[in-house]
Amino acid sequence: MAESMCRVLRDGALEGELAPSLTIKDSFLSPLGLHVFDYVLSQISSYILAGKSQSRGLVLVAFSRSPSFYLDLLKRSGFDAVALDKWIRILDCYSDPLGWKHDLKESGQIGSCPESSLGVTMCTDVRNLDKLLSEILELGKGLIGQGKDRFCIAIDSVSELLRDVKLTSVAALLSNIRSNGQVSSAFWLLHSDLHNATTSASLEYMCSIVASVEGITPQVEQNVRKSMLRVRLKRRNGRVRLMSEEINVEQSGVSFLPASSLGESMAQSLVPKVQFNLQLSEKEKLDRSKVVLPFEHQEKERAKQIYDGRRSGVEGQNDIGSEEKTSVTEKSRGGEIVYLRDSDDERPDSDEDPDDDLDI
Repeated sequence: MAESMCRVLRDGALEGELAPSLTIKDSFLSPLGLHVFDYVLSQISSYILAGKSQSRGLVLVAFSRSPSFYLDLLKRSGFDAVALDKWIRILDCYSDPLGWKHDLKESGQIGSCPESSLGVTMCTDVRNLDKLLSEILELGKGLIGQGKDRFCIAIDSVSELLRDVKLTSVAALLSNIRSNGQVSSAFWLLHSDLHNATTSASLEYMCSIVASVEGITPQVEQNVRKSMLRVRLKRRNGRVRLMSEEINVEQSGVSFLPASSLGESMAQSLVPKVQFNLQLSEKEKLDRSKVVLPFEHQEKERAKQIYDGRRSGVEGQNDIGSEEKTSVTEKSRGGEIVYLRDSDDERPDSDEDPDDDLDI
């Protein structure tokens, strides 16, 4: 399932349609959204290097973690450190998002502040969304040029941006990203418990894929290593596909398992721990199967039949010679409805309610 949503981002957009987008949601009770984001980032990067993706480059907007973290992450994932600057650009909105360090340096209060480097561009005012969008698109165009090639955009935390910018402006930014002709796909992370329901619903509405990380138990300690990933995928034909998988975080990385195995373990965990056995033994199951229910015929020499209130065909054949039973059967088959009018003056087709005298 996680591979399915990555393949949608890999295939990109058709000419004239919006780029597919993915919202990854998590919360304090299930804080594995960053692991899912890292997984999608690694998958899209491998597709780009293998030439299997519509996008030819990746622009990463870093809000919650430093650019050096992502560079080390890609190196640990097996990507060539020397060739990273050929297909990825990082917009650093983490080191100095509001430009305070830059202002302190100009006033002489501090000696140095983070600067742009090879493959990393500093952003010192995330509140200026027009400039932020321009910088993202310029970084992408610097990777692929001015041709028909496209690039992918990844934002590691929309929640960080929503701290300083109102929802309508952020929604407009994401919409402009999706509608740009050189963007193949986009994905971002949202910490849903930091925002109201309107904010989460607005960002989900404009996405073609929503991946929600949900906790298995109310205990946060258990959800740190294992959670449930529920994906809602909107297809081009308007249909919606729902999928679920289990997320396991290990030292080697994150892995995904079918939800069926999780369901079995959950079913076992929900059985209360009592002092008596709730399961039946084989002998008990055999004895239960031999019990004749009250509505079944209990004659041993005849086949068991469920009585349905009527005479069956077999009984009719066996009882043909019995006139008494036949007469009873004929009487049972007949019936009549008796209606007594209140008075002789009442017409048969009267519209009067026969119960209008009742105090209901």
